[in-house]
Amino acid sequence: MGRPLFLEGDAGVGKTELARTLAAVLDAPLIRLQCYEGLDAAQALYDWDFPRQLLHLRAAEATGSAADAARLEAELYDRRFLIARPLLRALETTPSVLLIDEVDRADDEFEAFLLEVLSDFTITIPELGTVRAAEPPVVVITSNRTREVHDALKRRCLYHWLEHPDPDREAAILRRRLPEVTDRLAREIARAAGRLRAADLVKPPGVAESLDWARALLVLGARELDAGLVTATLGTVLKYREDHEHVLTTGLVALLAGEGTPQ
Repeated sequence: MGRPLFLEGDAGVGKTELARTLAAVLDAPLIRLQCYEGLDAAQALYDWDFPRQLLHLRAAEATGSAADAARLEAELYDRRFLIARPLLRALETTPSVLLIDEVDRADDEFEAFLLEVLSDFTITIPELGTVRAAEPPVVVITSNRTREVHDALKRRCLYHWLEHPDPDREAAILRRRLPEVTDRLAREIARAAGRLRAADLVKPPGVAESLDWARALLVLGARELDAGLVTATLGTVLKYREDHEHVLTTGLVALLAGEGTPQ
């Protein structure tokens, strides 16, 4: 349909990975714009390479060719001195997948700017003219819902909420990404991750944490979970001290290892 795909969901459910996989399926480069507070149009679109422009100016002065001011100015703003940022690179690359990651971290002003760019996939560079995408990139926008994104942006997108996978699907993901993980260990990790997500935690683990957990267990030579391994590797799956204390003091360790029920 030629419209951006807007993905929301908890951190770690695979929003960014979906964009990477989409790029692989389409055999197109993935161009990523990581959003953050204070991001502005210049950092997302393009910038001029001032050091190279200065070197060119000094070279012109040294050779005596700086007398023709108009020609020198035109040379300074030649395309070779332009640094293309993610949005401009996406418009100039055909085909491409443009990932606008964690748009909820950017400011309202940047959202308004995105609306303009995504409406016609055109960028105007005053010194060079207008750049229009020969073929609009496939756009994936992600949000962790740290704040609400404006309706005006969502209206221009196809919306999809990503849930955490069920245990069978998560076990399949673990086995596909880490073939050396045994079927039993993958299922036990997936089951334990699901139980952690159902617990009252500050930050429930996502699939990314499950993969880290599996890698840590592989390093330790584990073929199945037990209470000792769970305790030793909690730092790979839980990233808050409060969550560690909750798991260690409520009997969840035994439950995660499949050895009992919480007290």
